[in-house]
Amino acid sequence: MRILVTGGCGFIGSNFIRHMLRKYPDYEIINLDKLTYAGNPDNLRDVENNKNYEFIRGDICDSKIVGKIVLKVDAIINFAAESHVDNSIRSSREFIQTNVLGTLNLLEFARVNKIKKFLQISTDEVYGSIDKGSFSEDSLVKPSSPYSASKASAELLVMSYVVTHRFPAIISRSSNNYGPCQYPEKIIPLFITNLLEGKKIPLYGDGKNVRDWIHVQDNCEAIDFIFHNGKIGEIYNIGGGTEKENIEVAKFLLGEFDKSESFIEFVEDRKGHDRRYALNCEKLRKLGWKPKVNFDKGLKETVKWYVKNKDWWKRLKK
Repeated sequence: MRILVTGGCGFIGSNFIRHMLRKYPDYEIINLDKLTYAGNPDNLRDVENNKNYEFIRGDICDSKIVGKIVLKVDAIINFAAESHVDNSIRSSREFIQTNVLGTLNLLEFARVNKIKKFLQISTDEVYGSIDKGSFSEDSLVKPSSPYSASKASAELLVMSYVVTHRFPAIISRSSNNYGPCQYPEKIIPLFITNLLEGKKIPLYGDGKNVRDWIHVQDNCEAIDFIFHNGKIGEIYNIGGGTEKENIEVAKFLLGEFDKSESFIEFVEDRKGHDRRYALNCEKLRKLGWKPKVNFDKGLKETVKWYVKNKDWWKRLKK
């Protein structure tokens, strides 16, 4: 099988490509990435000479590039997205361009060329916030930020193609990822790298916002599982089953670096900040998938990765 992976130089995309090349030696992967600030070719240096891997620098909004690549592939897995909520609040236009119009461009070329399968990578943030209980795949979509609104819009486009064109698409919605190669604007790598630099860690509001955390390797295995076993036209939640308040994560990391709570700096809360995310993942578990990585162990290993790879993240924080 030949698969187009878009946004493959990003955090989750690069881990996914590495996973697929290792697990399926007869698969070929074409990685299309625009290499915006969060797309880092260093994430895949170890596989760039793999005979089954090809990197193409380009934008999913570019019809000429996408049109040529889609002719050569059997399936598409779309990771490409602007993803930082803070950036979407400051300027939303790029999020609509890439996340909505870029997805539409991929869908149309995939439809015309009769692609066998299209997997849209989405987020639990499309649901918005929930005080009690958890979201199932049938829950109301109620995004709170321009970022999550753009991802929800992309999902609606995908599902419209499923209904209108009988298009072979599936959607995954994952909870917060952590692990190696995550750009240091996100909360866990930001806190780790700040502490390595002797700086304080900025915590929004009262730090009581709750997120469900999943290790990136678990997410990649779940995406692989959905790609091969998921039902066309369905949506699947991917969660780690580990809900933590942001302040709990901060204190855990302080302990790893033997730092006091004086290193926490409470800052003005983000506009429209969702209070709690929680996913019901029974649908995927009934198919046979479940997460493997313990959060505490995974977070300790993530800390070690950033300690060992200072050159990687220091270039990004300049």
